[in-house]
Amino acid sequence: MNTATTFSDRRASDVIALFRAAAESMRSAPNREGCISKIPSQGRLLATGDLHDNPMHYAKVVSLAALDADPDHHVILQELIHGERTMNGLDLSYRMLVKVAQLILDYPGQVHPLLANHELAQMAGHSVSKGGGCMTTRFTDGLEFVFGNDAEGVAEAMGVFVMAMPLAARSDHGIFCSHSLPGPAMMTRFDLDIVERDLVPDDYLPLHGSAWMMVWGRGHTPEQMESIADRWGVSLFLLGHAFVENGIEIGGPRTILLNTDHDRAAVLPIDLGEAPPTVETAMFSSIPLSALGPQS
Repeated sequence: MNTATTFSDRRASDVIALFRAAAESMRSAPNREGCISKIPSQGRLLATGDLHDNPMHYAKVVSLAALDADPDHHVILQELIHGERTMNGLDLSYRMLVKVAQLILDYPGQVHPLLANHELAQMAGHSVSKGGGCMTTRFTDGLEFVFGNDAEGVAEAMGVFVMAMPLAARSDHGIFCSHSLPGPAMMTRFDLDIVERDLVPDDYLPLHGSAWMMVWGRGHTPEQMESIADRWGVSLFLLGHAFVENGIEIGGPRTILLNTDHDRAAVLPIDLGEAPPTVETAMFSSIPLSALGPQS
């Protein structure tokens, strides 16, 4: 028997099993309610923005989250795949999904990878670009390069993992973390009750599904944000899905935008035992990842 083939098969089966186990862990977590991860009003939350397969920043985030120090430490992760670094044009960012899946199993209920548009596009096979070129094609080519005939099985298990991701995470006292929110023009078609239920296949449909609108929306207005906040009982939105030059910025009266993939990446630690921060205090509490040394 060909040794290389055996190794490839074993790796594929391990990755498939890992994605499926992590998906089940997310769905069955005690703090999962419908499509929402509930975060208690105690302990600490580390909020992050788009990561886009930055392994150095991921290592810093995991170290700073200190999940092993306290079961009430939580970390938000989002937009994990489709980075700028490729190998001969191949996107191998499935490896970041593997790392996060393992982290979920190591710290069940503490790790919250939010559904984001790049994972959703990859799962559905829809074209998405970042800096030029179709990232979904590069990602698929990467899977085929690594796993060969088993690439389809890995992609299917990855889809199960992505569909198990929460649409948002929220604390009891009004902190709401999601990749984005529907754009103003989408509001007449968006189901505001989506946060009270499980997601269904129609929610993922391009242009029409409420989960799709939630992760692709841009151009939010203050009036729209206030309306959603009043409906959902939100005191502070923590969002990604934007290029934030300094890693963190105020995106509205109750909104903070975070970016965690580039040189000025930032994260936001929050003491869950205290009242939610204002946008101004959140800005002062953020940590630039460049201030942290290299992680092993």
